[in-house]
Amino acid sequence: MMVLGPIGFAAPWLLVALVALPILWLILRAIPPAPLRQRFPGVALLLGLQDDESVSDRTPWWLLLIRMLAVAAMIIGLAGPVLNPEDDGSAEDGPLLIAVDGTWAGAARWARLTEALDGELRRAGVAGRQVALLDLADPQAPVFRAANAVAATLPGFAPSPWQPTDADALAQILPEGGFETVWYSDALDYPARADLLATFQSRGAVRVVQNAAEIIALTPAAYVDGVVEVTALRSEAGPERGVSILAQGRDPAGNATILATANAVFDMGAATATTSLSLPAELRARVTRFEVANARSAGAVTLVDDSLRRREIALIAGREGREGLELLSPLHYLQRALAPNADLLRGALTDVLPANPDVIVLADVATLSEGETEAILDWVDQGGLLLRFAGPRVAASDISRTAEDPLMPVRLRAGGRSVGGAMSWGSPKTLAPFRENSPFFGLPVPEDVAITAQVMAQPDPTLAERVIAELSDGTPLVTRKREGQGQIVLFHVTANAEWSSLPLSGLFVEMLERLAVSATTSSPDAGDLEGTIWTPEVVMDGFGTLRDAGAMPGVPGPALVSDPTGPGLLPGVYTSGDRALARNVLTAEATLEPATWPADVPVSGLVAAPERPLGGLLLAAAIGLLLADVLASLALSGRLTGRVRATTAALVAAIVLTGFTAPNAQAQEEPTAEIAAAAEVVLAHVITGNANVDEVAEAGLRGLSDTLFFRTSVEPAPPFAVDLELDELAFFPILYWPVTTDQPRPSREAYAKLNDYLRSGGLILFDTRDGDVAGFGASTPNGRKLQDLAAPLDIPALEPVPRDHVLTRTFYLLQDFPGRHQGGEIWVEAAPPGAEQVEGMPFRNLNDGVTPVVIGGNDWAAAWAVTSSGQAMLPIGRGFGGERQREMAYRFGVNLVMHVLTGNYKSDQVHVPALLDRLGQ
Repeated sequence: MMVLGPIGFAAPWLLVALVALPILWLILRAIPPAPLRQRFPGVALLLGLQDDESVSDRTPWWLLLIRMLAVAAMIIGLAGPVLNPEDDGSAEDGPLLIAVDGTWAGAARWARLTEALDGELRRAGVAGRQVALLDLADPQAPVFRAANAVAATLPGFAPSPWQPTDADALAQILPEGGFETVWYSDALDYPARADLLATFQSRGAVRVVQNAAEIIALTPAAYVDGVVEVTALRSEAGPERGVSILAQGRDPAGNATILATANAVFDMGAATATTSLSLPAELRARVTRFEVANARSAGAVTLVDDSLRRREIALIAGREGREGLELLSPLHYLQRALAPNADLLRGALTDVLPANPDVIVLADVATLSEGETEAILDWVDQGGLLLRFAGPRVAASDISRTAEDPLMPVRLRAGGRSVGGAMSWGSPKTLAPFRENSPFFGLPVPEDVAITAQVMAQPDPTLAERVIAELSDGTPLVTRKREGQGQIVLFHVTANAEWSSLPLSGLFVEMLERLAVSATTSSPDAGDLEGTIWTPEVVMDGFGTLRDAGAMPGVPGPALVSDPTGPGLLPGVYTSGDRALARNVLTAEATLEPATWPADVPVSGLVAAPERPLGGLLLAAAIGLLLADVLASLALSGRLTGRVRATTAALVAAIVLTGFTAPNAQAQEEPTAEIAAAAEVVLAHVITGNANVDEVAEAGLRGLSDTLFFRTSVEPAPPFAVDLELDELAFFPILYWPVTTDQPRPSREAYAKLNDYLRSGGLILFDTRDGDVAGFGASTPNGRKLQDLAAPLDIPALEPVPRDHVLTRTFYLLQDFPGRHQGGEIWVEAAPPGAEQVEGMPFRNLNDGVTPVVIGGNDWAAAWAVTSSGQAMLPIGRGFGGERQREMAYRFGVNLVMHVLTGNYKSDQVHVPALLDRLGQ
């Protein structure tokens, strides 16, 4: 691109044609030879006559000027002039690598970044350069290709919630040869940046584009001296400013809301600001995240785990310690271990149960009344943890002897076992290493912990699976059983030092923490989590948006706190048993450092004036000048008189106005298909590349749309053909995906869009179209192709459609789902384990959301397909039976669409009477 002042030219070689303007001027100014004068007597008869048409003997200068300006405007317009061209001094030929940090630090300005990338690609396309796009945070081997092909991938480009970490691995995937690199930086420094710069400079020239805007982030919240402290960081120390921090959580009804706000103030020249929130325990327990107001970034969000949720623990002892003998009290060591990190409740069992504590500790409590037992069982069933300790009272009682007590995890032997007793040890016993299936696995066992007495567990078929800690001789020390959503745990020793030295050791506190009895207010280190596996519950993307983790694999405990975040360790909330641990983008020790660049690396910003193409305006001006030339020529010849003159002038004026308003009209062109889809219900099908299959799919959705229009309140717009690589999927409630054996596998970006689509409520109907030769499965080529296509998708566990699935009654009552074929098995998301049949009900309560996929092979589009005139496109079966099959196919399509649009509301109890009546029950 050639730049002249504020204007650049995409095709400057066309400007050479301006040299011909003087020659054109001379040609237009040329005067024909003077005529020979001959006297003709008959001329006298013509004297006094007036000629309606006259021709000038020479062209007026102003008309020549109009013509010259028209030609000049046409030449300059075709040269591609651009106002405010982004002249960055880059090379105009050779391959171009566009490297993007792509981290959470740039998420707040992502729209501006994508605009800049689009402009960079547009300039590279005009110059005919090969371009490759490299995401430094999530690198894939870059491939140089046409700029417009790279631009098509920008809509699916999103920031990652981590920073680049491995410069060596990135150097290995770079293509061979030299190339220019333009690096779009997020303006934040990270350890691998210097090595990355050296790698790029070894391949060619490097220039940097970054935004100088300040970056705000949060470190993990901490509970200190009864208040929650949140620390904000900024990338550059500057003038005093404040930021608003929001405490997000759930209200009592379970709705997301803002529970509290606080203002953090950065002092002059300070890069950190800390604010405190004093929240009652009940409110603090509902906080799920803190975030900077109006900041769309994963770094501006800090998730909350057990460290802020001080548990309420009720302590109840079978006997109280006497004054002056506190060390012998059954609860003394428990109070010392739990008081720093929990809210302790004391009182009678009937008094503390209404407070709904998280944990109830019974220390040497043997006998409970029937009412107390029922109340505790109900409380445990709803998720409570009952922690029991043995002691002399338990050893002397008959509790859980002949039959297992409902509030005991195992049966117990009569009496107890102690050093010197009837069932004696020769010496005190020590603890055995914890097994892998134990919540205590990984905790080091101190050699000085000795057990002198215990209550013995009765051998039982279930005993082995309930033992979570044992002594060196194999006898149980701690047993546990699940009860409803809660659990019951028994320490077979006392809670004080009467029977063992366990309460005197640090292991005792760690065991309580592993059982989620205590929640530490400080972040654990790798050693504390040794031997544990943590499963992601929710994870966070670069914009700070949370999503369900789905079937993501678990993470070893030490790696969760020591490894950097990356594709295998996303920021989010991880759980292990009853404990939750938040892994945030920043750690408590993190700082933000602005990126600095060497003097030989040119750096520009994203705030340059936007480019504005002028070619259209100049060409419209040329057309207007040529029309003015026509009008002037007619006027000079005397042909614009009377009504003809007025009519012609109005026509020319209308044409001129139309020409000059063309750019504005173009700016208000018809909305794109995606925008139209956002305003109406649109059914869509996936383009397979097979023309016949795609034609039938479109015709099928057109027929189903017509059926919906005439039979329901849904009025769909015409169906849409979706290109998974280019089109946005969020506008379509349902995607019909016919499977062919030769269709290409979508790209990684397309699969990312598909997974987001499934998680956000969309539904994909996979149709293998092979129901005539096999039921759904991998036994056919189309079935095997479906397995290959669906492998990267986040699809839940599936099951054949049960007879009481909501899909069978969303609009019509159905039990079969035929298409062109019938009888094939249809697969949907499996029902939750707790969805059990209730006596007297015709179906289970499956009000659990919409199945994200429906898989079958009955070729439904062929049964739905209609021509443009509304006639059936393909024959189905024979005679009345075939038409009945087509009708049932339409009913299945109606049920499917209504299921997507309305969810499982037909599982609600309000519909039971009507459904029972229609079912004849």
